[in-house]
Amino acid sequence: MKNRTLTALALAMAVAGGADAAVITFQTGYSNAGAQATALDYRSVVDAAVGASPYGATVLNNYDIVSNQSLFGAGASNIAFKSNISFGVASDATYSFRAGVDFGNGGAVFLDGHAVALNTSDMWWAHSYVNTNSVFQVSGQALSAGNHTLTIYGLEGCCDGGQQVQYAVNGGAYQSFSANTLMAVAAVPEPETYGMLLAGLAVVGAVARRRR
Repeated sequence: MKNRTLTALALAMAVAGGADAAVITFQTGYSNAGAQATALDYRSVVDAAVGASPYGATVLNNYDIVSNQSLFGAGASNIAFKSNISFGVASDATYSFRAGVDFGNGGAVFLDGHAVALNTSDMWWAHSYVNTNSVFQVSGQALSAGNHTLTIYGLEGCCDGGQQVQYAVNGGAYQSFSANTLMAVAAVPEPETYGMLLAGLAVVGAVARRRR
């Protein structure tokens, strides 16, 4: 029974190891474009700006208060932003995402290539998610185990404030994305699995008592 319990735990760990940790790519370019009508328009304009006149591109260790100036020493106005976060999901669950940004001309969010958020107004979160009109909030996304991509596009006229992108799993606390992010959520055990676990603990306890 003890061996069966250990085997079940080993299988669960193997499944959790099947998804990849996050890779966060942050890119900026010059753009004096104003607010766009659709999420697809934001994607098109930003991709063109980043490709044609890049300020810089880097892979972040942590997505927590970053800006064009702090990363690339570039200007604080007329900026196109593109953030691409590839992350691993270890098991099926419900995920939520939020991003605090400084996009004076708005922006859009895509999840696995599909538009999930759009804001065409001036977005200045001022490091507070209370400013709901100035943040992106994507809630209740049912994702399956495997690898997924979150992409954020934005246009800033002035003045390049720090940005942050976070995630939450099954209604839990929000955490900032980092290079170590792996959304490993344990599946709810079946009743027989509980039985195996309890039996295994009983065996361990019995062995400990005999040794004493």
